[in-house]
Amino acid sequence: MNYQGKLIAIILSIFIFSGPVVNAQIKAPEFELKDLNGNLVSSKDYEGNFIVIHIATTWCPFCNAEAPYLEQLNQDYNQQNVKVVIVDVKEPASLVKAKLQDRFNFTFPVLLDLDGAVASQFAPADVLPELARDEVMLASNLLIDPQGNIQYMSLLDSKNFDVTLNELKEVLNELLSKL
Repeated sequence: MNYQGKLIAIILSIFIFSGPVVNAQIKAPEFELKDLNGNLVSSKDYEGNFIVIHIATTWCPFCNAEAPYLEQLNQDYNQQNVKVVIVDVKEPASLVKAKLQDRFNFTFPVLLDLDGAVASQFAPADVLPELARDEVMLASNLLIDPQGNIQYMSLLDSKNFDVTLNELKEVLNELLSKL
């Protein structure tokens, strides 16, 4: 199936999902991925920080719509122990650099999940079982607390798409206010 066919299948399938998972207290899987410069980046590098992970592809219109808001979130919260990363799924560095990094000038890392294994680790087993686990996670946002627990996960909900990341920021602000 080509990328357009996959995108249509994913978008149609995701209409059945509703809403994010908040305060799940599930331990986030550890991972290591290369960034666009070939440097190895580990989830352990972010211990003690909140981390916002956006799982994306260059061809995903929802991912591209959220991109400037992820950059703004990074700028607004960076001094508050909040780090942002994008995990791009199954695309080569040259494409990701041209279609994401060069287009949006991110000041945070874009990591390459070349085989989709990291995205798959985050996918809930019972959501959209007919899709590959890495495809379930496209256009999702996760918030991991300094102890490594997933505090928020939003899978693409195309009916209630929160392009400006308001719900994620509400959860983040609540968690930051408790520090």
